[in-house]
Amino acid sequence: MDTGALLALDQPSKALLMQGRLDELRRRGGSICIPVGAIAQAWRSPRQVRLARLLGASDVDLAIMTVAVARTVGLLCAQSSHSDVIDVHVVLCARGRHHAVATSDPDDIARIDPSLPLIRV
Repeated sequence: MDTGALLALDQPSKALLMQGRLDELRRRGGSICIPVGAIAQAWRSPRQVRLARLLGASDVDLAIMTVAVARTVGLLCAQSSHSDVIDVHVVLCARGRHHAVATSDPDDIARIDPSLPLIRV
């Protein structure tokens, strides 16, 4: 999930659809990965109840950026000519887990890796 997907959880016009997608993913036995940098970009208020609930769920994998991961992200930024390290980390997480990316900006994600399946939010 990228920052836009996380923000969609607490946007009245998108929250029900986003929650429905998460519920369906869980029913199918899928997993959820959220890079911690995307959390930093999305977290703006302690009133983000749906986001807080998702972050506390036991089936959510929070992906940290270790030094090794940071180096890989930097290399992928250079290869893709993309400067947003959070978007690149989202792509790296999706690649490693064979996930689709839930994103509000599919063009940015596709610029990094056009082969990833995308879920527009």
